[in-house]
Order: sequence, then C-alpha cells, then structure tokens
Amino acid sequence: MRPFKPAAAAAAAGSIASFLAGASTPLDARMVKTGLDPLTCRRNLHFNFLISSGRVASAREVFDQMPEKTVRSLNRMLWGYFRSGDLAAAEDLFGTATRRNAITWTIMMGVAATGCGSGAVSVFRDMLREGEAPDHVAISTVLNVPGCDVASLHPFVTKLGLDTSFVVCNTLIDAYCKQGFIAAGRRVFLEMPERDTVSYNAMMMGCSKEGLHREALGLFAEMRREGIDTSQFTFSSMLTVATGMVHLHLGRQIHGLVVRASSAHNVFVNNSLLDFYSKCDCLGDLEQLFLEMPDRDNVSYNVMISAYAWNRCAGMVLQLFREMQAIGFDRRALPYASLLSVAGSLPDIEIGKQIHAQLILRGLASEDLVGNALIDMYSKCGMLDAAKTSFANKSEKTAISWTALITGCVQNGQHEKALQLFCDMRRIGLRPDRATCSSIMKASSSLAMIGLGRQLHSYLTKSGHMSSVFSGSALLDMYAKCGCLDEAVRTFDEMPEKNSITWNAVISAYAHYGQAKNAIRMFESMLHCGLYPDSVTFLSVIAACGHNGFAEECMKYFDLMKYYYSMSPWMEHYSCVIDTLGRAGYFDKVQKVLDEMPFEAGPIIWSSILHSCRIHGNKGLAKMAAEKLFSMTPTDATPYVILSNIYAKAGHWEDAARVKKIMRDRGVRKESGNSWVEIKQKIYSFSSNDQTNPMIAEMKEELERLYKEMDKLGYEPDTSCALHLVDDELKLESLKYHSERLAIAFALINTPPGTPIRVMKNLSACQDCHAAIKMISKIVNRDIIVRDSRRFHHFKDGVCSCGDYW
Repeated sequence: MRPFKPAAAAAAAGSIASFLAGASTPLDARMVKTGLDPLTCRRNLHFNFLISSGRVASAREVFDQMPEKTVRSLNRMLWGYFRSGDLAAAEDLFGTATRRNAITWTIMMGVAATGCGSGAVSVFRDMLREGEAPDHVAISTVLNVPGCDVASLHPFVTKLGLDTSFVVCNTLIDAYCKQGFIAAGRRVFLEMPERDTVSYNAMMMGCSKEGLHREALGLFAEMRREGIDTSQFTFSSMLTVATGMVHLHLGRQIHGLVVRASSAHNVFVNNSLLDFYSKCDCLGDLEQLFLEMPDRDNVSYNVMISAYAWNRCAGMVLQLFREMQAIGFDRRALPYASLLSVAGSLPDIEIGKQIHAQLILRGLASEDLVGNALIDMYSKCGMLDAAKTSFANKSEKTAISWTALITGCVQNGQHEKALQLFCDMRRIGLRPDRATCSSIMKASSSLAMIGLGRQLHSYLTKSGHMSSVFSGSALLDMYAKCGCLDEAVRTFDEMPEKNSITWNAVISAYAHYGQAKNAIRMFESMLHCGLYPDSVTFLSVIAACGHNGFAEECMKYFDLMKYYYSMSPWMEHYSCVIDTLGRAGYFDKVQKVLDEMPFEAGPIIWSSILHSCRIHGNKGLAKMAAEKLFSMTPTDATPYVILSNIYAKAGHWEDAARVKKIMRDRGVRKESGNSWVEIKQKIYSFSSNDQTNPMIAEMKEELERLYKEMDKLGYEPDTSCALHLVDDELKLESLKYHSERLAIAFALINTPPGTPIRVMKNLSACQDCHAAIKMISKIVNRDIIVRDSRRFHHFKDGVCSCGDYW
C-alpha cells in the first residue's frame, strides 16, 4: 500500500481546480454528471484517488461527507473494503445502503465467497429476490464459486439470454468441468457459435483432470487447426494429458511447442513441465529443466521435492528444503505439506516428526492444509493414534480432514472405524466428496459389505458423482471385490466416460474371477479405444493368465510390456510370471526369470515359488524358498506352515514337526482361519470348529444334513487336507467344520432360498472344502461365491468358475 502524500494530493487538487477554471476548456463529463458542481466533482476525484491508493479509512470519511451518495460511489467504497480485506466493513456498509445495482451485488458475492462459497450463492439469491437482474459479470462470479450448483443455474442463465455471452459460456464450461460433469460441459462447448482460447482451455483442462486424455488431445488438435492461439493453460492441460498417458514423446513435443511459443520463461508452464518429467520418472530431464529455469517459485521446489521423495532420495529432499529456507521464501510458502507427504510415502516417521516440530514452533500446525497432511503422514507411517490426535487438535475440521482420517483408517485395516467416522461426518452435515466415497467403498470392499456398497451407489447417483470416471471406477472395484461381478460389469457398461483406471478396474475384476479370456478381451478393447495400457493394466492381464494356467499367454503379455511398450516390470509382475510358470511345473523357466531380474528377489517372489512347490511337492526348492522367507519376514507364519504342510503331505512327519518347533521357538504364531458373511448389513464371523457361536448346534445340524446328501452323490473327503498326525476319524472330524463351511451353513439357515451366498475368507481354501462347496451349491441350488486370499470362486450347480485350477 502506497503512503498518502498530502503535498502531492494538494498539487493534484490545484491542477484540477485550474483545469476547471479555464474558460476555454471543454466541459468534463465527470463535471456534467455532478450537475456542473465543481465542489462535488473535486470531492469525487479525491474520493477515487483515495480508493485507488488504498487509503480506505480516509475514503470512508469523504464518502460519509457526501451530501448525496450515488450507487457508483457506494460500489467504489465496497470495492475498496473488499480489496483491503476488510470484509466486515463491506458487509456493514452494504446493509445500510438504500440503492444498489447489479455491480453492488456482484462485489458482495466476491466478499461472501472469500468466507465460503455457500455465502456467495445466498447473496445471489437475495439479489434475485430484490428484483435485480444479474448481468454477465454477476452470473460469471456466482458460477465461479466452489460448490455452486451449476446445473440449477444453467436454465436461469438461458432464460436471461446470457447463454450467448462468451464470458458466461466459458464460465459454464469451466464450472461443469471442475465439478466433474464433463458431458454437460461438452454440450455447452458444442452449442457455442464461436469458441476462443478460454473455451478450449476449459474443456481440455476438464477432460485431462478426469483422465479423458484422448478427448483432450483431440480438442488440442482441433484448436490448432482452427488457428486459435495457445496460452500457458493450454500447455499445462496438454502436459497433464501426456502425464496421464505416460507418453514421453508427446510431452517432449509439447516442450518443443513451449519453447517455440516463447513460454519457456513462464514459471507456470515450467512447473507443468517439471510435473510431467517427474511423473514420467525422467529424473535427468527434470533436474536439467530445474537448473535452467530463470525463475522458480514454491511450486517448482514442491515438484522437485516430491520427485526426489518418489525416488527415495531423502538427502536431496532435505537439501532442497534447506535451500528454500536460505533463499528466503515466506515461511508459509514452504512446502511443509509436501514434506509430510514425503515422510508418509517413504515412510520415515523421524522426518515427519521433525517437520511437525517445526510447524508447532512456527505456529502453523493448526493450518488446514498442513493439519490434513499431518493426518495423512501419521496414517501412512502406521501411527493411527497420532493421526487421530492431529485430527482432534484441528480447530476446524473440513470434509478433507474427515476424508484424510477415514482414508488412514482404511489404510491401517480399521474398516469398521472408517465406517463409523463416515457416519459421524454425515451426522454433522458435511457432504462427502468423491475421495471420501472412494475410501468408504474400499472399506466396504474389504469387509464385503455389499449392502453398504449399494447405499453408496445410490448416494453417488443422487449427488451427481456417478458422472465422474473416478467414482464410477471405485464403484466398479467395490462390486467386484464384494463378489458381484455382474454388477461390476454393468457399472462399467453404464459409465458415460471411461479412462485407463476404469479399464484397469474391469480387467482386474475378470482376473480375480479367473476369467482370463474376458480379461484379455477387455485389454484388446482398451487398445482399440486408443488408450495406452500402464503397469497396472499388464499386472491384471498377467495375473488373469496365471489364474487360468495360461503360461504361454502370460509370457506373451510380459514380453509385450517390456519390449513393445518399454515398461520396466515391477516386483509384482515378476511374481505373477514366476507363480504362473511354477504352478505349471516349469521350474527351469522359473530359474531363468530369476536370473534375468534386475533386482534381488523379495518376499513376494519367494512366496510364489513356495506356493508352486506346495502344489508339485518340490521339497528341495521349497526348503530353499522357505529359508529365504524366514530371514526376510521372520514374523510371518506362512512359510513355516506351507513347508510343514509339504513335509506332512509327503508323510515326513519328523521334518514337519521340526519346522513347527522352529516356529514355536521363534515365537511365530499362525494366523487363524476365519470366514465371514454379511446378512442384512451385519457381518457374522466364524472360525474353524467354533464352539462359542450361539447357533453352532443349528449349523452343525445343517452341515450333517448336507453331508448325507453329498454321500449319495459320491463325495469322499480328502483327508490329505487334514495335515495332522492323527487317525482318519479325527482327520474327518477336523475337515467337517472349517470356517467357510460354518459360514455357508449359517447363511443357508438365515437367508431365503435361492439367494446367492457370499463368503469371505482370510486364507486360501483347502481342496476338500473346494470339493465340498461344489456339491453343496448343487444340492441347495444356490450360487455360492467364496473370496479367499488369492481369488474368487463362483460355485454354481456343482461347478466352480476356477475350473479346479487355483
């Protein structure tokens, strides 16, 4: 704010008086407006000068002395308060004003929007109630307010005849796209008689943010054909597209256009380029661009810090942070939230605690952004209690804060707590957004609560979020993980927009159900639609091949990923390939893949090998794989149990007992087998031979009835699945009441005939249970869907969807 200089003001006033006194000078329009009153004219000029120079208090004194206050002077005074940040004074003055126009109301919408978006919408409604017709500026202002219901305002805009205004149409497109209603935004865009740079930028930005990369790229090509000028926002949108498609060549082409368009010195565009190279893992290009940038801001450093964090370069992260402090950035502009995100992604709780301490010392810990980042960081570091404390200490808990804690609970396996928080959030009147719904759907997926999932589907439809590809993809994934493949596919078919995440979700769904041919068909359809597969896509396709024993197809897509798309496989890709080859008995090929891996095999690889050895009874390789796992994951009971079972199945009871003794001596406890079902939106859990269940007698009676029917069909229990050195009678007894059988019996007693039964199990099902459930599905004439630790099994009329290969 510039200081007020009385001498300069007096000189200016003197020159104005001289000008007004000149007989030969034409009349000033401002003087005519004041009724040829020199005093009023001078007062108005002085008033405007004070507003322009930021002397709001002095301007108010002049305003109060005006004998007749015009709407124009009122608007100038309101604008002065708004620009200086004195919102309370603006509201007081507005409340006492007797004359207002559209400009007055528009300024007050800006004042209200500074506090909250809903306040601006309320001001707009008051404007309409008072009979003041909004102009294109007022309409554009209210449409730009976050949370504005653009769909309800659009017909009103059309009624006023403002839908032909460039500014209003561009604002409508932008508002629709920001709220995820891309189809509605596209309709406005197509109905415009002419379009400019802003129109294309708004549409491209909306498409790129929703993952509709091909559509955005098509708009850019059309824009170039029409000869419409590009801007920094055009380049930013296209770089978002290149990032989403992981298309390095496209990104470098955009970089070339940036240089040719003389935008290379624009820090906003350069930050978009940094983000592109960061997310494409081009650390060398990223560092070179950063060093060549003539100007950098806190966003530039944020991107670099995030990139180094992703590549686990903790030293460089801290070095850049110290450099920012040394340069003298405003301490509120320092990337504390990014650093907390870094600490969570590593995860490194010590870095997180150090940043938290700095925030407390500088009085910034209560700020909304860093407060939410603290919740996220502690959650990802497994310190959920600390995350809950950070949440409790926030003075204002926004929907983002609640979502951060809900997501943290889901990440830490506290799904019931996440559901409780979701209900609490709704109870206090906060509206869940797409991210909240996505986290809650993950919780309902993990608990297999299909009833809650369907309620969320209804909520997404009513709230308008179903048009978002991200909400639709999360819903699709939820249905798939709750054992409702048909509903998952129907959700996919009904989605108006689809991106790579959507296609990945449906391919993954088919993979988990062991439908490799459908997974491959979807993969080919995805390519036909012009979408690029990513690492997640190939992981699902390779896993689908593995679930069906398609070893040749598995290697085909693995090679396609490496050599055609030039992608570096993750540990998970190698694990799927090794699992497929090992389960097929190709142990020589397994060794070849192990030798070609660019990194040391981790627990996930050796677990795959161990499971393959269990199938083929390869005791020598199983022992080596188990010993690797003993050293890598000393507290995991799985390798001990599998190795012991391999020995027991081969009749080597002494070796089996030795492994179990080692397990006991090391204090490793086997995870107990549990199954659960959802009935009337309540979860019922069962453990093997659970005598504490109040309905155990009824469940056993139901199972005994089924076993009699199974005997008539030729069922013979597989006692090799009871891996204990006991007589056959006790083995048969131990098989009868495995947890999944109790869960099925409970569901049969408590659900109407003909309804599907969905059972979730934390461990892999044994062969005898698999055979028994096939027969039960035929006897009771019901679909029985069982999700174990590896995949889904859909039993129907005595047949399983896995084809007895799992």
